[in-house]
Amino acid sequence: MTLKNILILLAHPRLENSRINNTLIEAAEGLPNVTVHDLYEMYPDFNIDIVHEQEVLFGHEVVIWQHPFYWYSAPPLLKHWIDLVLEYNWAYGPKAFALNNKTILNALTAGGSREVYCKEGKNNYTVGEFLRPFEQTARLCGMNYLPPFTVMSANKIKGEHIEACKKEYLNLLNWLSESEVDVAEKDNCQFINDLDEVKKGVKA
Repeated sequence: MTLKNILILLAHPRLENSRINNTLIEAAEGLPNVTVHDLYEMYPDFNIDIVHEQEVLFGHEVVIWQHPFYWYSAPPLLKHWIDLVLEYNWAYGPKAFALNNKTILNALTAGGSREVYCKEGKNNYTVGEFLRPFEQTARLCGMNYLPPFTVMSANKIKGEHIEACKKEYLNLLNWLSESEVDVAEKDNCQFINDLDEVKKGVKA
């Protein structure tokens, strides 16, 4: 079986202080078909090498935007990456072809609980609604967008719960690598880690 290559675009300006993101990356780095691409380490001056980034994208079938949920969005370097790298007639537009049919999703950590991200909660909207710009960006580029992988109340998680998050992320990466993911079937799923394939490691 040929495994799909996964690119994790990690965007965390203070990664050294994030237990959860470091734990997730530990899970990812153990897989031979996963590339962890730390944007803040590579581009501390925000001077992105567009050609290099496009070449990296070419070699992967699955892309994950991994980031903390800063002010209902992502840290600025990830937005800068999207602005520069996803060029007209390369990523989108009448002559674009580079990203067609690749799978993409967000993997994020949030300080708030799941309950505060809904119409009745203090944040008024779901996580998915806040991520609409990412979803539409993916669709514009011809990519298959999946619901996000989320770690909620990330600042409060300890011990065995951190290990559980690590296992879920590892299950997700293996599932994305080995399975043909039907995007349409996942439309009603709020978080990708709600799926049994991710929670229990069951192959689709």
